[in-house]
Formats: sequence, structure tokens, C-alpha cells
Amino acid sequence: MEKQFASVAMSEKHKNWERITQRENELYSRLDDIRSPFARDYTRILHSLAYRRLKHKTQVFYNAAGNDHICTRMEHVLHVESVSNTIARQLGLNEELTKAIAMAHDLGHAPFGHQGEKIIRKLTKQYLGKNFWHEQNGVYFVDNIELLEDNQKIMRNLNLTYGVRDGIISHCGEMDQNSLCPRDEIFDLKEFDEPGKYQASTWEGCVVKLSDKIAYLGRDIEDATRLGYLSDEAQKLLLEMAKSRNDNAVNTTVIMHNMIIYFFQNSSPEKGLCLSDEMSQQLNEIKRFNYENIYSNKRLKPFELYSELVINQLFETLVSYYDLYGQDVIAKLSENAFDQKSFVKGFVQWLVQYVDKTLVTQNRSVNIVQNCDNRKIYGSLNTREQYLTAVIDFISGMTDMYAINAFEELLRC
Repeated sequence: MEKQFASVAMSEKHKNWERITQRENELYSRLDDIRSPFARDYTRILHSLAYRRLKHKTQVFYNAAGNDHICTRMEHVLHVESVSNTIARQLGLNEELTKAIAMAHDLGHAPFGHQGEKIIRKLTKQYLGKNFWHEQNGVYFVDNIELLEDNQKIMRNLNLTYGVRDGIISHCGEMDQNSLCPRDEIFDLKEFDEPGKYQASTWEGCVVKLSDKIAYLGRDIEDATRLGYLSDEAQKLLLEMAKSRNDNAVNTTVIMHNMIIYFFQNSSPEKGLCLSDEMSQQLNEIKRFNYENIYSNKRLKPFELYSELVINQLFETLVSYYDLYGQDVIAKLSENAFDQKSFVKGFVQWLVQYVDKTLVTQNRSVNIVQNCDNRKIYGSLNTREQYLTAVIDFISGMTDMYAINAFEELLRC
């Protein structure tokens, strides 16, 4: 099949190449480095701690910790990479950019899946007067929170290209439009103030957005079936929906395959990335099916209540220290470290990387910050808002198990 998007792929010949490959700061270089800018992004993401933590974050079903066959956030990311890479290769798009966006698109996702995101959104609105959504938080994380050691053993910000950062913030898969085309404008990503406000600036970013939707809908059905969330009646309805457009669609694997093939057959640079009207309707039907039978399933209610309890208690505990010590919170907690719970110690050791160095006086913390050359986004902690932002950032980066273990420490006080 002709690679009909090759002429619009992101390459050195593309009119926006310089801007799409732009970083805030120049990366260190090696004379024998053979990687493209996007290949460097891919490996930087792969080696980041934020990526590693995805393996212990919920996708939909929390009991992944006790069931090796239920999808985690990391597996979801790999599914999106697989689907998007297949599409990009067939269409003639830049596979390296596509892979990097897919790998990075859920970095910084909250613990406990979208339920955790909802809880943190409530806290952010209540205490900071801001919105919180995971696509925006992903860019915030790769820009400000995630650090990576350079070739001189100095911890620096991840410093990804504009194209990958743009793909992260624009990947919202909840939008139901059939045809996707990249936007023409290359603007500051702070212009995104709500999910799905703009399309990605590259065809590769649009491919990841579509692939995210295909991947999560298909795998969520598989996991729900394995865990017994779907009644016989619901499974029968799902099969009837699938077979109404393809007699061979016996499971989600076949449905996902068919959708990918339909993208190849119906997409062009002139029309955009699109399914046939019939297949687009089926995709939206499956999405409605998932919301009615999976995401709104009453069996998830205990998990939702437990998630809210855990996150709120961790938030209140960490905030209480600023109410007690104010700007001296780091020094006071460090002086009394032997009395602190391990997650509080972890918070302090994490926090010192992002505050003015003048606040850091304890030897162990001094050793940490001496090797950090990154943005000090919380300044001198001279306002409660700065500290609350730090607490929310810390919690939103947690894995499920870290949050649960921290909560259990509170129960043992």
C-alpha cells in the first residue's frame, strides 16, 4: 500500500522541522551519536523514573497488583505505541516521533487511574483555584518535575522536543470527531487550558491520539471480561455490535485490527485521519458500551471511595506540616527525621530538589541538591500556595502501591 502521508511526515524537509525539534535548552552531544532528536527523546523517556512508575499505576482495574494479566498504565502505553507505530509505518509518517509521543503520553498520570485524577482535580480546584487534567499534567511533569542524569552525573530537566510535548498535551482520546488533521499554528503549549482544545501540531501526534482510543477501549473490554465485570447479556450485546459490521469480529483483537485497516483505507492528507462513517459509529458505540458496563460499574465503587480516602489523607497530612512550620518546613522535618514516617522523609528528599538551595541545610539533602541543576519551581516556599502545589505534584506522581503503603503508615501512628 502506498505510504500516502510520506510527503507530510515530520522530517528535515518539513517546514516546521526546526520548531518541532526545538528544546528549551540544548542537550549535551556526542560526536558519535547516531540518534535523531526524537530518538533521543524516546530513550530519555525510557530511562526516566516517571516511565518506570507506570508499571504500578492503575489503568482501570486496581486489582492489577494481584492479577498479572490485568493491564497496568505501562502496558497501556506499550499498546498505544504498538498501534500507533503500525499506523505510522504504513502511512509513511515519522515512526521515531510517533513512538516517543506514545511512550510519553501518560507520564505523570495520577495514581488510581482516572479516579485518582478526579480526586486530585478536586483538591487542585479547591486549594489552588486551577484545573487539573492528566494531559496537561504530563507536559508539566516532563518540563518541571522529571529529572535525568546527564553525562556529567548532573540531574537536569527532561527537556523534550516541542513535538513530543505537544503530542502529550493534545492526546485526549475522549473527543468523538472522526477526521483528525494537525493544526497549523505552533504556539506556546500554555494555550491549552482544557482537554482536547486543539489538535496536535503533527500528523504523528494525531496518530497517537487515535491509537490511544483504540488501545484503551479494546483492552478494557478484555480485562473486564477476564474479571467477570460483563454479564452474559452484556457480552452478547458486544458480540452483536461487532458482528453487525463484520461477521469475523469475534473478539476485541479482531475489532481493533479492522479499525486499523479502515484507517489505512479511508485516510489521506486531504481528508485527514479517519474511519468510514460506519466504523466511526462502531467505535463510538463501543465507547458508550464501556462507559455503561465498565467505567460506571458498581463494582468499582469501593475502589473509588478507597482511592479518595487514601489521597485525601496523604494530602492533609503533608499540608499539616506547613501549617505547623511554615517556610521552615524542610529544616524542621529534616531535624526530626527520625520521628517521621518514611513517606514524609521521601517527600522531603524529593522536595529539596525543587526549592532554593538556601533552604537545604542537612548533609544528606545537601548532597542531593549539589548534583541538581534544574528548575526550582517551588522557590523559597514563602507562600502556602507554593507548598500546596508541591504536595499535589508529589501525590500525583505516586504509584498506587506507594500511596497505599503511605496510607497504611498513617494507620499505624
